[in-house]
Amino acid sequence: MLVLRLLNVVAPAYFLCISLVTFVLQIFLFIPSMFRDPSTTPLFSPALLHGALFLFLSANALGNYVLVIQSSPEDLGKGLNLGKGAEVVADWLDGNRSPGSALPSTHFCRLCARVTQRHDHHCFFTGNCIGSRNMRNFIMFCLYTSLACLDSLVAGMAYISAALSMSFENPLAFLTLLPHSISQFFSGALLSSEMFVILMLYLWFGIGLACAGFCCHQMLLILRGQTRYQVRKGMVVRARPWRENLQEVFGKRWLLGLLIPVLNVGSDYRRQKEK
Repeated sequence: MLVLRLLNVVAPAYFLCISLVTFVLQIFLFIPSMFRDPSTTPLFSPALLHGALFLFLSANALGNYVLVIQSSPEDLGKGLNLGKGAEVVADWLDGNRSPGSALPSTHFCRLCARVTQRHDHHCFFTGNCIGSRNMRNFIMFCLYTSLACLDSLVAGMAYISAALSMSFENPLAFLTLLPHSISQFFSGALLSSEMFVILMLYLWFGIGLACAGFCCHQMLLILRGQTRYQVRKGMVVRARPWRENLQEVFGKRWLLGLLIPVLNVGSDYRRQKEK
């Protein structure tokens, strides 16, 4: 438990550090290198368009990240219809939870010390549980993080291609880039800044691939009306049309939440809270 609590603190700091490094590299290295002659740069140059795209992706990723943290689960069951109120929470804390003492898929997390309705999993990178209140923001966070990593990967490869006069037309060039770069770095033929960018390329590739895979897996569960917690516990869910399952998470005005980081717009959970 101590290791998990430590990871719950270190993982968010690690993510914010990677985000800061990515922002600095994009703004002060990749984007300026795209300007060949700033005096003759047109209004809609590729560099400016790339900068606008990166800022859009970063704003959505960090915005939804903040909303995931801000939309915390209910504090010890307050506001949830758990039947016995504080007694149910006490049973959870003592480890004496009875099957009929809470709503289906409601879970008490010892790391958060909170109850999550429609609990999915505990995310260490946000230090928060993912449930009905922040599921949509979490999916948007994973989506835009993967897109921001892909954008940084492409910009970084373009920078390395120009700096080292190499081509990435052959797919094997990316796979063999790291071992060749390590040998050149220790022989003094490669600058430390260029070596750092190459290491970041593989980090962006790994994070982007992991976030994209996790986002696709989460969407499949939502279409089936399930959560990871229900699948892990073998819970049987009521079959519903996939459109209803999507609307429950994303709401009717889903397009607004896709373009800008906002709370669960028009979701059933928000309407129940307002009532």
